[in-house]
Amino acid sequence: MNFEKGKSLQPFNTFGIDVKAESFVDVQSVEMLKNVLLENKKPIFILGGGSNLLLTKNVKGLVIHNSILGKKVERDFPKSVYVSAGGGENWHQFVLWTIKKGLGGIENLSLIPGRVGASPIQNIGAYGVELKDVFHKLEAVELATGKVHVFRKKDCHFGYRESVFKKKLKGKFCITKVYFKLSKYPKLNLNYGAIKQTLEVKKIKNPTIKDVSKAVIEIRSSKLPDPAELGNSGSFFKNPEISKRQFKQLQKSFPHIVFYPLENGKIKIPAGWLIEQCGWKGKRVGNTGSHAKQALVLVNYGNAKGKEVYRLAMKIIASVEKKFGIKLTAEVNVL
Repeated sequence: MNFEKGKSLQPFNTFGIDVKAESFVDVQSVEMLKNVLLENKKPIFILGGGSNLLLTKNVKGLVIHNSILGKKVERDFPKSVYVSAGGGENWHQFVLWTIKKGLGGIENLSLIPGRVGASPIQNIGAYGVELKDVFHKLEAVELATGKVHVFRKKDCHFGYRESVFKKKLKGKFCITKVYFKLSKYPKLNLNYGAIKQTLEVKKIKNPTIKDVSKAVIEIRSSKLPDPAELGNSGSFFKNPEISKRQFKQLQKSFPHIVFYPLENGKIKIPAGWLIEQCGWKGKRVGNTGSHAKQALVLVNYGNAKGKEVYRLAMKIIASVEKKFGIKLTAEVNVL
């Protein structure tokens, strides 16, 4: 095993923040992970694709980079198929693999950056679909003991961009494999965002999962900057959910407010709309700023420090709360 001292984490986070790890190791199997845990006496930080992360300081202890690969059809039934993917697999490449096999369920989650292992932690979602909709189970190694645990859907306590791994079990496990239940005859979700409109422009009347994936890729590419060209972690803030009572009061003052009624009786307000109304969209502050095409995305224009991005986020939160009485919360993990 190759333990590296003082390794720069700039290539390992999509914000492109240059901080260093006290110690770093790339793990490519469960057995290797167990051996690392046996040898290690330092605090541990698990790092995947670094796509939902803002690093504001050097990382003390040991950074374990999850590079556990593998994609497999586990069980094949007449209407559905169970597949698995290693925690270190690239999420988008995994989505494309399922589409190539004609398996539906995660086509709306195309082009989301990051690794498979992070997908249940965040309960990733886009265009009307969330990971929990197709999640079957996962395997994770407990960092304190090296034991493998299996988590079913009920064990994960999934919520909006939430799971037990962001709360009670935060920093206690490394997710090594995730299992999904996908469909051979999927019901396409076309009603959220601009998917239907994009398909209509292309004159596609009977879309396939591949068509939906391509539409999502086109939409996301048009709105979100490529981290390889402009450092970012996608949506920095969660879309807030408020009560109907609070919404009706807001609507009196802001009759053009954008909103989405939810099944739980609450109202979802797009955080990007709130931020834009406060004048942040496209605004640059030093080496960071809010992106010109999507206010929800904070970017690194080059050489930004993590603390600089964090200060901007706090200013945005304060201004939205002052104008609308809504407190935004970060979707991104801040370290």
